[in-house]
Amino acid sequence: MNSADISWMLVSTALVLLMTPALAFFYGGLVRSKNALNTMMMSFAALGAVALVWALAGYSLAFADGTPYVGGFRHLLLRDVGLEAKGSIPHVLFMCYQGTFAIITVALISGAIVERMRFNTYLLFLVLWTLVVYAPVAHWVWGGGFLATRGALDYAGGTVVHVNAAVAAFVAAIVLGPRRDYARQAFLPHNVPFTLLGAGLLWFGWFGFNAGSALAANPLAALALTTTLLAPASALVAWTILDLIRARRVTAVGGATGIVVGLVAVTPAAGFISPMSAIVLGAIAAVPSHFALSIRARTRLDDSLDVVGAHGLGGAVGAILTGVFADPNWNPAGSGLLAGNVGQLGAQFITVAVVAGYSGTATFALLKLVGVVMPLRVEEGDEGIGLDVTQHGEEAYARGEGAILVLPDRDPPVRAGD
Repeated sequence: MNSADISWMLVSTALVLLMTPALAFFYGGLVRSKNALNTMMMSFAALGAVALVWALAGYSLAFADGTPYVGGFRHLLLRDVGLEAKGSIPHVLFMCYQGTFAIITVALISGAIVERMRFNTYLLFLVLWTLVVYAPVAHWVWGGGFLATRGALDYAGGTVVHVNAAVAAFVAAIVLGPRRDYARQAFLPHNVPFTLLGAGLLWFGWFGFNAGSALAANPLAALALTTTLLAPASALVAWTILDLIRARRVTAVGGATGIVVGLVAVTPAAGFISPMSAIVLGAIAAVPSHFALSIRARTRLDDSLDVVGAHGLGGAVGAILTGVFADPNWNPAGSGLLAGNVGQLGAQFITVAVVAGYSGTATFALLKLVGVVMPLRVEEGDEGIGLDVTQHGEEAYARGEGAILVLPDRDPPVRAGD
């Protein structure tokens, strides 16, 4: 084992864990004030539930030796996961690092179902989704599964994390249906500074997400860190230009979204492409996501916080462009179309399609199964009042000491802060 590698991976694990609270602020600022806490709690709940499920069973299903489609049971309850070497770091540290990826992936899904899903139902769903969807997909790409053997390149999670979560979010938004006032009322962000804070912290944590995926303090980590700086910077500039062309003004929410799209797009490519290719990739990725967000607002798809447009399209575009820009001069493990490897582009398309197809099908089945056990949506009256009070009994912004919030069919009435 190597002390420098261990130190870097300790830091990277903490950086990726920070991304989930950052996502809570990013999402929380975009919803109405009456749902701010509930939206943020959907991310924070993943910190607890997914971390435990990952340690108990998810890690084994993803990374233990098994079939080409799912890992085995060797590491259930963290059996044989100790201080022995996994590469140049302790095995238990590798498990923790991968666990932070599982946490943020599940949290991303919540952006499509905020302001209408029952919180206890969401908790059951995220536990099942971690085991049934995330762990097998991680095994396919990173655990020696069939997509890895077919040459899939996904440096830090363009397909495993972002395409996977976005397709699940798309299906969940359809199954739950739109919010009751969707298309009849403007759903304006209640705290844009929260969203900007979240975007900034996400960018900070993303250096651990991408550069940490080298699993060592080595030149590939330096490359991934560089591309993680340049691609979102390029996407932010491209998004700004698109805003100016379309609306002649630059919005803060648009800027924050552009940053996230650039981060998402470079994730599968971070350690495979040159810095200059990262600039091009970020600019390209901004275009489809920008127009997808504007088109989605005119449809009946209530993907509340545009998980599909930002993470789904961003991840898919980034994964496919990895098959174009992967440069063996920077990383011998990757060779794309521009380096003469036409087959890599096909492998990337197949990877995106397989992950999207499985995630969508399995998510639909899980939601239908969970819906048999308990209701998926809150009652219409509770939705109107806001999920902070009805699901958690508290408010993000108190209405004053002693204020009574009268809830239908509640006896006694719920008091603010109770």
